[in-house]
Amino acid sequence: MISSYSDLIKATKDEHEPQRLLFVFCRAELPDDASADEKAAFERGEGGALTPVICVDKAPQEVSEFSALVDESSSTGQSWDVVFVAAMSGRGGTPPSSDEAQQPMTMMVESIRLGHVSNYLPLDKSGEAVSLG
Repeated sequence: MISSYSDLIKATKDEHEPQRLLFVFCRAELPDDASADEKAAFERGEGGALTPVICVDKAPQEVSEFSALVDESSSTGQSWDVVFVAAMSGRGGTPPSSDEAQQPMTMMVESIRLGHVSNYLPLDKSGEAVSLG
């Protein structure tokens, strides 16, 4: 089972075909009309909605260390709370290109906006898997 970013990178190396990783960084937010109970839960780190703020695709070897990914995301000036990760497989020994990743990335962002996140690996800022529920 993959429970951290380092586990994910190891798993990509075990795949028969080369991989491309898709990352969608999200910020936890509360709607303007949130109730007092919702606000209190949010302050405890519960509830809210995840809003995509950054998306990027990378070859695993480009981001073998989670800290490099965090540093790159920091340079955007966007704060985030959780990053969702998915992997794309190449074909015939050729990894997917960034162009090939665009449509799946768009679908991933839309899926996250709709709250459908079960197909993705959610990681916190330290690269550890988090349980969303």
